[in-house]
Amino acid sequence: QVQLVESGGGLVQAGGSLRLSCAASGRTFSNYVMGWFRQAPGKEREFVAAISWSGSATLYADSVKGRFTISRDNAKNTVYLQMNSLKPEDTAVYYCAAGSSMRAAIERYDYWGQGTQVTVSS
Repeated sequence: QVQLVESGGGLVQAGGSLRLSCAASGRTFSNYVMGWFRQAPGKEREFVAAISWSGSATLYADSVKGRFTISRDNAKNTVYLQMNSLKPEDTAVYYCAAGSSMRAAIERYDYWGQGTQVTVSS
C-alpha cells in the first residue's frame, strides 16, 4: 500500500503560479507511475498529468500542456506539479495518484491522496 499526501494548494489570482507537492510513503516510491488529477464541484475527475517511475516520460492533458509541469524526486519520495499561467477554469481539488501504468484513465491508478484545493480567482 501507498499513502499519498498532497500539499501546496491555495488561492491564487489568474495568471499566477502554484506548486503542488505529493509526499508518498508506505512502499518504494520509485516503483510507481505518478499522476495528478483534478475535480471541480459537480464534475468528473479528470486527468492532468502523469510521470513514469523513472521520470523519463511525461503525459499532459491538452488543457494544461505548456502551462503545467510534472516532476518527481524519487530520493525524496515526492512528485510535484508546477502550475503556471493559472486560469479560473483550473479551479478544482487536485489529487495525487499512484499506479502501475502511465495512462490518463483513472482506473489505472490504485492509490489516491485526499486532495488539495486550488482556487484561481478572476
